[in-house]
Amino acid sequence: MAITLKRADIFLVRGTSWLSGAIRFVTRTIGESRTQVNHVGLIVEDGPLKDVDMVEAVTTVKHHGLWAKYGPPSTDSVAIYRPMNLTDEQIDLIVDEALRQVGKSYGYFKAVAHFLDWVLLGAYVFRRKAKSERYPICSWLVADVFKKAGKHFGVAPGAASPDDIWDFIQAHPDIYEMIHPLKPLEAGEEPPA
Repeated sequence: MAITLKRADIFLVRGTSWLSGAIRFVTRTIGESRTQVNHVGLIVEDGPLKDVDMVEAVTTVKHHGLWAKYGPPSTDSVAIYRPMNLTDEQIDLIVDEALRQVGKSYGYFKAVAHFLDWVLLGAYVFRRKAKSERYPICSWLVADVFKKAGKHFGVAPGAASPDDIWDFIQAHPDIYEMIHPLKPLEAGEEPPA
């Protein structure tokens, strides 16, 4: 039986490019363990892993197939987690809010603000000033739509990095069920035992 995903499942990516590595480097804070992921997005429909659509902020906010982007031949590692504490109404709100972001331009200034705060040892200064909803980045998109449903990842949406979301999910296995471990997607994936 192939893996079945549900709306509002969160996917996190550990990319293999130099940019992915740079993002992981600058989102790590002093004393924190090595950053595992550099990108995050949201599943927006129920269905088999190979067929579901997602919303992610890259050069723009895009609505497209998860498998088409991260399945073979991609070598990026992908983890998928299911929030277990959402009502049907909250799931509807999260997905609707994510889909409303589609087409918006990427928040390059927000990405620069994350870097500038990293230079300030993680202070939430520049990210607080870059809070415009018109230009999302991946972690803001996920954190903001969850905030609208009354959920959080332990930090303000504007301060959230993919690593913050990863750390929160890892610290709360009672709330987030692992659907796929952090590894490349492969043909014939089976659910974890």
